[in-house]
Amino acid sequence: MSQSEQSSAPQKQIAIMLVEDHLITRMGLRFALEQVSDLKIVAEAEDGNNAVTTALQMKPNVILMDIGLPGINGIDAAQQIKSKEPAIRIVMLTSHNLDEDILAALAANCDGYCLKDVAADQLVNAIRTVNNGGIWLDPSIAKRVIRAFVEQKPVAAPVNNCTLSERELEVLTLVVEGLSNQQIAERLILSTETIKTHMRHLMEKLSVSDRTQAAVKALRTGLV
Repeated sequence: MSQSEQSSAPQKQIAIMLVEDHLITRMGLRFALEQVSDLKIVAEAEDGNNAVTTALQMKPNVILMDIGLPGINGIDAAQQIKSKEPAIRIVMLTSHNLDEDILAALAANCDGYCLKDVAADQLVNAIRTVNNGGIWLDPSIAKRVIRAFVEQKPVAAPVNNCTLSERELEVLTLVVEGLSNQQIAERLILSTETIKTHMRHLMEKLSVSDRTQAAVKALRTGLV
């Protein structure tokens, strides 16, 4: 992590639990995340059953959970944790990229899904995003997830009286691709605050309350 990232991070620390059965991977995660000032590793587990017990005892803010675990798998563990402590945010951090695993994780009320080749800065972004109440999907799978969700739902009525500006359409297209506000700002060479303003306007026009709903509505109505 860069010095600038650390200095600009919020002061309140996010309590994180790592659930990973490979010791070297777990050690690497701990080392990387401990370089970021607002992140703190408070617990670890190497199997699904221990993950549930430890999570309910420690009540971390965010859990990074692998799917392939000894005992119960990560999805079942996440479902058990969420049923008792829904405020705990869970990000699946896994090498599994099959649609059924991704959708099963979301059905278990997980708050994020990252592949293990995720860049360190993106993982930190995912942690902060879910800790703030958002949902984070790995950019490489975001569009697949949204399309799978769309295919399971009835076709929506056309968006009435909705005229997005050219810039708002550009932003919406990048949201559908799974980019964060910061990544969209970098792609369009604009400030993050400007992107937030565009997001607020287009969500008002689409009558949705978050970026995932905006992406789903955009695909279902053919806006992008």
